[in-house]
Amino acid sequence: MIKTNNADNKYAPIVLIAYNRAEHINKTLEALSSNIDAENTRLYCYIDGPKNVNDTKSQIKIKKIVNLFNANFKSLKIIHRKKNYGLAINISQAVTETISKYGKVIVVEDDIITSKSFIKYMNDALKFYENEKKVWHISAHSEINFKERANEIYLWRLMNCWGWATWKDRWDYYEKNPKNLINEFNSEMVKKFDLNESGIFWRQVIANATQEIDTWAIFWYATIFKHQGLCVSPFYSYSANIGFDGSGVHCGSDEVKQERQILNHHGNFIGKVELIEDNKALQLNEIAYSPKKKRLRYKIKILAKIVLKKFTNNIKN
Repeated sequence: MIKTNNADNKYAPIVLIAYNRAEHINKTLEALSSNIDAENTRLYCYIDGPKNVNDTKSQIKIKKIVNLFNANFKSLKIIHRKKNYGLAINISQAVTETISKYGKVIVVEDDIITSKSFIKYMNDALKFYENEKKVWHISAHSEINFKERANEIYLWRLMNCWGWATWKDRWDYYEKNPKNLINEFNSEMVKKFDLNESGIFWRQVIANATQEIDTWAIFWYATIFKHQGLCVSPFYSYSANIGFDGSGVHCGSDEVKQERQILNHHGNFIGKVELIEDNKALQLNEIAYSPKKKRLRYKIKILAKIVLKKFTNNIKN
């Protein structure tokens, strides 16, 4: 690793991943440039190579947009791939290149909107857990969004890639080999990996093995999972995904998800010393990631309230 001075090392660099969505990256950069400590942060924008003429035209716009924000960051560098790598290779190589120089990195894709406290939260979390080797990943987004717990975080098994950070000594273990995973994971491991059969995560491993998709994030999760690592997640999200408008390769379209995401602009990071998985947060996430379970438990909860209310009224009568 190339050594950097103390001032450089205080703030992790941001890797911004882009391809052909000029409108999205403009919103992403507007949000990032409004962040606390943006002016102290180095930004590296990795643009994957074009597949066609339309991509080339879009990427000309993207480079112009990115350069407009040059004054908002400590430094800004555009790395434009000469050929099309695909998202999985582009992002994994971008992370490896940058983290090898700085020892840590914050990663944002071109469909992520961040809160004003995102950069501060990430750097505070990176500093707090730097020497805790059991913690592998910092997430900025959580599916359980509690405003009343704006300063709190929880530790658990699953990583989220909608704005994230890690360290070189953890990232060095990253491996993408779906066939090996299929051979290594027994049924109990698959169930745990899939958040008790949510049906969302293990199928991504299978789809990569059969070449239906080509993704990277599920393998970073698998790497962390295999090493029994923990991931940091906020109870109130510092990032949201605007890619559910149908423009993304892997997100698809989801208007409900697009509209319901809210951001934590004023949170202050409070770390947890006890390095164990938060079982209550795990249960809440199991509901959030499994619509059927969520509906069933919600109905049970409502039914319980009705029964309790009737019981209370009978006692009063």
